[in-house]
Amino acid sequence: MATTGFWPVKGRLKDVLDYAENPDKTIDRKHLDDDLAQALRYVENPEKTDQQMYVSAINCRVEDAYSQMQETKRRYGKKGRNVAYHGFQSFRPGEVTPEECHQIGLETAREMWGDYEVVVTTHLNTDSLHNHFVVNSVSCKTGLKYHNHKKDHYRLREISDNICVEHGLSVIQNARFYGGEKGAYWVHKDGRHTHRDILKEDIEYCLSIAGTWDQFADQLRGLGYTIDWQRFSVKAKDWERAVRLDRMGYSKESIRQRLVSNINSNRFYVVWNSNLPYRPKGFPLLSIEQRLGFEITHCKRADVVILDVIFYAVLKLLNLAQDPEAQKQKVRPLSPSLRMELAKLDQIDRETRLLGKYNIHTDVDLHRFMDDTREQIALLEHDRQGFRNQLRRPKSPEIEQEIKAKRDACTEKLQPLREELRCAENILKRSEKLYEILLAEREAEKQALQRERNRERNR
Repeated sequence: MATTGFWPVKGRLKDVLDYAENPDKTIDRKHLDDDLAQALRYVENPEKTDQQMYVSAINCRVEDAYSQMQETKRRYGKKGRNVAYHGFQSFRPGEVTPEECHQIGLETAREMWGDYEVVVTTHLNTDSLHNHFVVNSVSCKTGLKYHNHKKDHYRLREISDNICVEHGLSVIQNARFYGGEKGAYWVHKDGRHTHRDILKEDIEYCLSIAGTWDQFADQLRGLGYTIDWQRFSVKAKDWERAVRLDRMGYSKESIRQRLVSNINSNRFYVVWNSNLPYRPKGFPLLSIEQRLGFEITHCKRADVVILDVIFYAVLKLLNLAQDPEAQKQKVRPLSPSLRMELAKLDQIDRETRLLGKYNIHTDVDLHRFMDDTREQIALLEHDRQGFRNQLRRPKSPEIEQEIKAKRDACTEKLQPLREELRCAENILKRSEKLYEILLAEREAEKQALQRERNRERNR
């Protein structure tokens, strides 16, 4: 049994090839090479061909797949936005050997993309062996571009199923496609959680301590969700769509049975009283606004975004979310989406530090910083290339050593600049989402504060 899927790659072709050919995933654990950057050179190294690897190519050579794919695009004058297609084929744990997994992957790729250059790799880094396909977006035989139609996804699954049957494996009958959850595959591989993962954990917690439907709903509300009984769905403030509970495996009957089982337990009221719905005693984002004398809603005005306030507020809230003392004092963020960002705490911390280091206040400042950094990188690359050109001509050992030292000095300066540029680019990408999360958190805190004031008045 194998699950399949693929999607267009709009970035750099080299990046996806590097990932697919990563020896840390294609070599048995005893042969792991810790340096991910050595991926392609590892494939080309003849001294390592006796080690068990699962990297193959169709209509090109593994050693220079990237250059051949680029040459095909140049030959037919078709570059475009989609530089390649990245697919996967995953098997149940213990169902296939690495050799059989790789063979099925090759047969699938030949039948599905026989006119295109394809790199096929088998990754061994998880319990579920799986193949990756990197397919050039332009055919090396016809020059036609590959078009990503819905029927192609059905065809890939059909081909995969037929080949699995030929190998004596089972297939999934009438299976649903990965749909909007294809991104979950990569999120899980990075050790992070999707919003559905967070929701499932929260539902399990609520069901473990609730005895009635109202208690179940109160617990969910305390965690930052709203529940729609008519559609039987749950939604957090900043989510675009609600999530149907039955599609997550929670039917009305299964939930009812859990609730009845809880309330019939001798310890139910002890459990309930020690796990009452969360009622905040503090409102951290509103407190941050008061301390700054600045409302989060003003971080986005006209065509200017105030980045340092957004990142500072998010970082403070994330630190609170994992602070045991804050938990005891009932001071924590209310938004489930903020909890999702905890997996990226280290990145957000680095990005916040960069903003402070260079006194970057707005997105205008950030663009200026990025332009300046790119200019510095270009100058250093120009100087380094000049030193490399000088080394092509015969020199005395002393002069050659001096030129190499200058070249290496340029390389040393380039590395931190490139890291800071990537960090700045991430800030730009992340800022819009973080701002929306802050708005949702602010609204949740204001509503919770109003409820507390109403309770005080009614006492």
